[in-house]
Amino acid sequence: MKQLFRIGLAVVITGMMCSCTNEMSKKLDLSRAIILFSPKIKSPVKESAAMILTEEIRKRTDLKLKSGENWDNKTIIACALSGDNDLFGKSVPKREGVNLPESKKEGYRLFHENRNGKNILWIIGADERGILYGIGKLLMTTETSDKHILLATAIDIASSPEYAIRGHQFGYRMTANSWDSWTIAQFDQHIREQVLFGANSIEGIPFQDERPDTLMKYPRSVMNVVLSKICDKYDADYWVWAAAEVDLKNPKQRQDLLDKYETLFKECPRFDGVFFPGGDPGDNHPSLVMPFLEDMTTILHKYHPRAGMWISLQGFNKEKVDYFFKYLDEKNPDWLTGVANGPSSPPISEERRRLPKKYKLRSYPDLTHTVRCQFPVKKWDQAFALTEGRECTNPQPLYYAEVHNHDAPFTDGFISYSDGVHDDVNKIVWSQMAWNTKNKVRDVVVGYCNFFFGSKIGNEAADAILALEQNWVGPIIGNALIGKTLGRWKKLETENPQLAGNWRWQQLVMRAYYDAYIQQRLAYEKKLETEANDILVKAKTVGADKSMDEALAHVLLADKEFIAQDLKQKAMYYIDELFKSVGLQSSVKLYNAAGSERGCVRDFIDYPLNNRWWLEDEFKKIKALKSEEEKLARLEFIRNYENPGEGSFYDNISSVYAKHVTSETEDAIDYLWENDGLSRKRLSTQLFQFTPQLQYNELDPNANYLIRVSGLGEAFLRANGERLKPTKYEKGPGQFKEFPLPKALIKAGKLNITFDKPNEEHLNWRAQSRVTDVWVLKQ
Repeated sequence: MKQLFRIGLAVVITGMMCSCTNEMSKKLDLSRAIILFSPKIKSPVKESAAMILTEEIRKRTDLKLKSGENWDNKTIIACALSGDNDLFGKSVPKREGVNLPESKKEGYRLFHENRNGKNILWIIGADERGILYGIGKLLMTTETSDKHILLATAIDIASSPEYAIRGHQFGYRMTANSWDSWTIAQFDQHIREQVLFGANSIEGIPFQDERPDTLMKYPRSVMNVVLSKICDKYDADYWVWAAAEVDLKNPKQRQDLLDKYETLFKECPRFDGVFFPGGDPGDNHPSLVMPFLEDMTTILHKYHPRAGMWISLQGFNKEKVDYFFKYLDEKNPDWLTGVANGPSSPPISEERRRLPKKYKLRSYPDLTHTVRCQFPVKKWDQAFALTEGRECTNPQPLYYAEVHNHDAPFTDGFISYSDGVHDDVNKIVWSQMAWNTKNKVRDVVVGYCNFFFGSKIGNEAADAILALEQNWVGPIIGNALIGKTLGRWKKLETENPQLAGNWRWQQLVMRAYYDAYIQQRLAYEKKLETEANDILVKAKTVGADKSMDEALAHVLLADKEFIAQDLKQKAMYYIDELFKSVGLQSSVKLYNAAGSERGCVRDFIDYPLNNRWWLEDEFKKIKALKSEEEKLARLEFIRNYENPGEGSFYDNISSVYAKHVTSETEDAIDYLWENDGLSRKRLSTQLFQFTPQLQYNELDPNANYLIRVSGLGEAFLRANGERLKPTKYEKGPGQFKEFPLPKALIKAGKLNITFDKPNEEHLNWRAQSRVTDVWVLKQ
């Protein structure tokens, strides 16, 4: 029997070895490859490409591949230009046909050839950038492990970019949530990685926000020049974001600013573009801006004759926008290269339509923010908005791919707005979609994971990233995906301890724990509030003051009897590790973040997710009332605030739990931000819209109804198109307006509520009229 077992085991092992051998035979083993570089590849890319290949392969495999100048080795990685006829005496393969990717600007071909017993992996670039992009594709595609680097022998990938401008902004300033603390080496590596994923432009912010920053290791004047040098090293265009926060009517201020930029232009070895962000920031009229930019262009061209000048119309009202386009039509300036479309710009389709064809158009997409921004998270639960905030780790590959492909046809490309590493996945997705809008999003994310985490877990990690995006879709309560996503990341975390110090890994794992903690805390704190409201039922029996004391003590258990502390502790561990690994500043007090709105997920991890702060303040007011009757009436209103009774309806505007609200804002300013995020207001009053729309299909046509509205300022309400007259009209924050609903308007049992927008353009949006809560009360 033992002999039979041994024979059987031997057969199984032999079969496994044969299977592995057959599988390996389909792979090209590059572990002993020599790298050849065409002498015609220009410096500094020739040296940079060699450095990238050897360094990045060594990081992943501990192999140190060497460069050579002959074909003596059996395995070769051959880097050549498509215009080369030969490489060290061997002909460079050329395909027949026209418009081949490897012959187009920045294009490449990556393929395997077996020639005379030699395995040759060709990286053929149309130009120097094409070589770098081919290397990037190789690193995204290879299977790497200790002392091994494998590639499918059947590989043959040829590609060239769809859009000419592909870049990201890295502002070395206090506002940033991470890279203001970076070393030069960190910037070099990060820009290298952006280039390998298809970027060809990097935009700095040389002067804006000159607050002292204790985290900076170098003066900004030094880093401005360093970034230019790094870009030149990787053949990336170097741009700067150049605002004018001075009064351009003031001759001295104007000249001082021009002198400041002249010094910058003179010191930087590479300069390809200047982007002036219209009126964001700045209050100068385009009649002042355009002559200023013409003068700046003259200075720019003294040192960098081919550099371009760009402007956005951000923050411009209709008069300023019209002035700008009239200026172009009348003066047809040659000094202007193009227009950037960013947050608060006119619609991108309108800009493209009105812009003369000689001028280019690039987008300036905000990939960095979640609310009060250009591309807000859709249907985001308020609990996430209050805790994770505006600048948190936000991988949304599916959403941002969709946004890119919607706007890209109007443009010549993009350079994104970013203020930190938290949007890292989004940057890579945007670069890859600009390279090819037909790229499959999951394939892009798999390439990201292969490159940064290793090919063994590329697919699994990619699916876990996509799962994080789904965590944020719709209500937290009842979202079973959040727990499943945490399970994915826990498994990956346990199985891959080698990635514990990888900052990209850290922030993704952190998000999984953070999301799960918020979900459990929300359910717990909402339950406490419901139970506190039940305690208030006894107010008529035990007295208002006693019931308030008992209800408040119960709802404040959230601050004493904690829940899911294991999840919180893991999230906090990674939050703190991220400061060590990449300088991510998640706290104002601990890590010197630029402000509470700048990614401070640590500071807000325990922000109340029920109304305990508001109840505490309200109960103090109620106790000051003179009569028990007044107290009881107010407590009854509070207890039933969101539960008006059978046949009546309540909706919190912009809440993902609202059943009748049909409108959405475009920029998610409906998530109110006050008191540095520590507002004590009722949570429902921190969600609003200016002109919401609500639809009801279940009204009783024979009943009388009263529409009650809470918010701020005016409320010009229409019911099924007819303007209603109020019987109560309070304008203060959290006060109420009431509108009797005529039966004649709801004969079919349907009601559409809309609001006319008052003329308040002279007011900051925070002071404009808004609606937070709507009740339709059956009388």
